[in-house]
Amino acid sequence: TCTCHINFSIREFQPADQHVVMSMFHEGILEHVYPAFFKAMSNSDHIGVALSISVAGYILGGSSYFQAFLFGAAWAGLIYYCCREIYEEYMTVRLNTDMANIQATYLENPDNSFWVAEREDERFDDNLGSQLTRKALDFCKERGFSRLSVAVSSPQAAAISMFQKLGFIQTISHHRFVFPLLTCFVIHVTSAKVTTSPFHSVYNEELKKIT
Repeated sequence: TCTCHINFSIREFQPADQHVVMSMFHEGILEHVYPAFFKAMSNSDHIGVALSISVAGYILGGSSYFQAFLFGAAWAGLIYYCCREIYEEYMTVRLNTDMANIQATYLENPDNSFWVAEREDERFDDNLGSQLTRKALDFCKERGFSRLSVAVSSPQAAAISMFQKLGFIQTISHHRFVFPLLTCFVIHVTSAKVTTSPFHSVYNEELKKIT
């Protein structure tokens, strides 16, 4: 066990952790839904559509403010549904693939690993994420990898800031849309793939040492 801070310790995953880890993963992924929703609703395109729909509701309802509100609320509800759908789809895929059997997926291969952080008290520690990331970086160093890649969504501002402080740089950014017919309007939740030297991800075909 590696004790990285007075408030928590980091150790390798054990089979008895499976249920708790999957539950935390489920809750953690869904925590991003509301930030993604608020970020999407603040997008200028979405604001314009919301105002247009509300005006249409006002006119169709015979100058009804209530109908204008309903039309606008319906648009906001659609945005929220799309945000939740993006994260739920990702979560479902993960829970039914690698997360379904963490022991077999991560620990039976010497080039893979999975760590669990245990709190020693009830205080929240802001360093937990960076310490877990450093643990992964050290693991990659020991195995001679030259690049480590991670993927985050744009609403995860704290995670993006943490990765940047640790030397990660953004290399790929793309948009994800839920409904093809609404690609002009619905959801601008961006997934950014960032990398840092001197480590390598199994997804990169070419190993290139960066110094």
